[in-house]
Amino acid sequence: MSNEGVILQYENLVLASGRTPVSGTLRAGEITGLAGLEGHGQEQFLLALAGFSRTRGSTVRVKTTGGTFADYSNHHAAARHGVVYLPRDRRATGIFPVLSVLDNFGIPSMPRFSVAGILDRRKQKAQLAAYTEFLSIRYPSMGAPISSLSGGNQQKVLLARLLALEPRVMLLNDPTRGVDLNTRLKFYEAFRQLARDKGIALVILSSEIEEILQICDTVSIFRDFERTEVIEKKAMTMSRVIAAMFGQSEVVL
Repeated sequence: MSNEGVILQYENLVLASGRTPVSGTLRAGEITGLAGLEGHGQEQFLLALAGFSRTRGSTVRVKTTGGTFADYSNHHAAARHGVVYLPRDRRATGIFPVLSVLDNFGIPSMPRFSVAGILDRRKQKAQLAAYTEFLSIRYPSMGAPISSLSGGNQQKVLLARLLALEPRVMLLNDPTRGVDLNTRLKFYEAFRQLARDKGIALVILSSEIEEILQICDTVSIFRDFERTEVIEKKAMTMSRVIAAMFGQSEVVL
């Protein structure tokens, strides 16, 4: 397979002891889905790409703006190189409940909005306003506590937070979990636009097969902490994905 468009490479990711390592690439502008029965390794794979857990002998490297590939071994280095992660549980590991919408949006990207160590609040607010329009975020004011927002709008703020880091790779852990239909559809529209217009590579772990069928270019199936199959868009059907999740060649009716 050609290396054209490859933005991230990963080698020898072991998701559980004794399991076959996972290696491969991500391409700019593609949306990759991750599917499997709950607890079969897809989340461990996503976390490994994000730099949260890595086994000895494994490598993950991302293409830099200079065109070379740089290794990273933790999530801080991953973010510096443009690989960002959206957690599954926004309340426990995503939002800062007592802080404002603006602070929740801006804390990780403060260096981008600072000059000589002084935060440019005007620039930060302008950036939030731009993403507010892009994602249709609703809040009473930028100074309102994020906990006063609906779950869907909290999730949009977290997505805006990642976008402020100017990512090249976005790793999204069940991003539409617990949101309403309108928010879900807005996310789908945003994901497609980010891939198509910005060339961002997105990896989406989803508990909804319909979601993967709708927005992903490929889906990687995980079973027993191994990647057992990669299904391309043209062959992606509900029955094919379900069969692969259960280790079957076809659905038994």
